Amino acid sequence: MLSKLTGFWSTDMAIDLGTANTLVYVKNEGIVLNEPSVVAITNEGGRNKVLTVGSEAKEMLGRSPGNIEVIKPLKDGVIADFEIAEEMLKYFIRKVHNRKTFTSPVVIVCVPSGSTSVERRAIQESTERAGARSAFLIEEPMAAAIGAGLPVTEPSGSMVVDIGGGTTEVGILSLGGIVYASSVRVGGDKMDEAIIAYLRRNHNLLIGSQSAERLKKQIGTAYPPEDGDGEKVEVKGRDLVNGIPKELLLTQRDLSEALSEPVGTIVEAVKRALENTAPELAADIVDRGIILTGGGSLLDGIDKVLRKATGLPVTIAEDALLSVVLGTGKVLDEMKKLEKVLRTAY
Repeated sequence: MLSKLTGFWSTDMAIDLGTANTLVYVKNEGIVLNEPSVVAITNEGGRNKVLTVGSEAKEMLGRSPGNIEVIKPLKDGVIADFEIAEEMLKYFIRKVHNRKTFTSPVVIVCVPSGSTSVERRAIQESTERAGARSAFLIEEPMAAAIGAGLPVTEPSGSMVVDIGGGTTEVGILSLGGIVYASSVRVGGDKMDEAIIAYLRRNHNLLIGSQSAERLKKQIGTAYPPEDGDGEKVEVKGRDLVNGIPKELLLTQRDLSEALSEPVGTIVEAVKRALENTAPELAADIVDRGIILTGGGSLLDGIDKVLRKATGLPVTIAEDALLSVVLGTGKVLDEMKKLEKVLRTAY
């Protein structure tokens, strides 16, 4: 594999191609880009033209006129729209280098452990068409564990739970390999959808995905308040009965009820992983505990819920939001040492 990688250039990069955000790590520079995985396009003369990508495009979600379409090209951690995903990758690669011509980089991209061979091939081919000299894949549990500082190359068990925008990855790792991995298509986006469904079902109120995300970040909790209803916040939306805008006061208890289903799915995935763990590795996990990474790990009380369900120590990684891209970047920086964690779709 390394024969392809001779002649490193500063353009070599690691990409966490996430459902919610795309992060780019450049060799010897660190993280240089963190943008929403959103593309705004317009149709001119029967051809799609990219208007903007990232933060500006996300601002248009739910607010764009009929001639502008705002697309999230990744769904549940994999590419749903290949053409738009390629355009997004091209945009980010060019933005990182800030010039029109550059040496084609070696690129490592994270993929969910549960992605199919077809999905992996699509991600690799899209990356190559976007300008990569060589494209390699790394499974998200491995990248997250490396980024969280776990000793994945040692003969001892480590357990990581990466709660991303589209998927939750549960991995048990030892000796530089993944002993057990499962990927459930539940993450931050499903949590937002659960909040929208709860408000529709219980209060006849319709809100958008951005409002749901704000609510989750403001007062969202996986663990119901022990006393009373907890913090309160006003939410605005459209009344489904009479069609006019209205305001509603929501509590943390409401949010914990709304989020109970996606949180329960994550808990079940973790318990299933522990049930499938060899006794020797299980003993290591009892000592070391479970490490949480990803944006979803920042949901208030998620560590407490998992601690109660498993009886194990649960710790949120220091750079939970960045663990995957930092781990992928470390593999890029130490390619010879960590070569065996890389994959290709061919």
